[in-house]
Amino acid sequence: MLQLIGIILISWLLIWLFTKSNLTVLGLTPTKERLKYFLILFIFSSIISASSFLLRMYIAEEVYVLTPSLTISSVLLETWYQFRSVLTEELICRGALLYILIKKAGQTKAIVITSLFFAVLHWFNAGVWGNLTQMIIIFTFTFAMGLLLAFSYAKTYSILIPFAIHFGWNLTQNYIFPDTANGNHIFKLAIPTPEVTISYLAFFTMLLLPKILVLTVDYIIIKKHGQVELP
Repeated sequence: MLQLIGIILISWLLIWLFTKSNLTVLGLTPTKERLKYFLILFIFSSIISASSFLLRMYIAEEVYVLTPSLTISSVLLETWYQFRSVLTEELICRGALLYILIKKAGQTKAIVITSLFFAVLHWFNAGVWGNLTQMIIIFTFTFAMGLLLAFSYAKTYSILIPFAIHFGWNLTQNYIFPDTANGNHIFKLAIPTPEVTISYLAFFTMLLLPKILVLTVDYIIIKKHGQVELP
């Protein structure tokens, strides 16, 4: 919590030093329009994220079961952890940095620069530095996602909008469904995992389709939002 407070204070200081503005330029106030798009994008991102695991159930015959030790307390705690983690990333990658760059370098350059930063940051978060194949895979999706998230802020000038996409995806991928049988999740992968031979087409459909869908569907939704003037 102290880390998040520190990032908010640093964000305010940077915005004031470089643009003589305040945190209102990040669009944190939950207006009716922002809440509408927040809910739409959160729901679509969550459903598309869950489709990744539904495809794994269908194609790879994976089986997920409710975690026996699940409690209301653990659900609230882990949801808060995911909330805090996503908000921290948004403030670092798209908060003051993106706003200042838009003011100083223009929207297009700002979106690309912050997306590169977002992608590189995930190399270290995922612990794949040095593994070229994993670095390329993670960079490709996180850079594309960074472009979407940065564009959504530049279109609406509200950090609530990229947060909704990011939170919906991460909450589902990192907590509701797990990538492994370990960890604290709502569902867990049944053990043993069945050994199933699948085609390359099925594998890439299972792996890539949800990622392509979340980028495409959310972009279309954001595109329909009217352009908000730069604060």
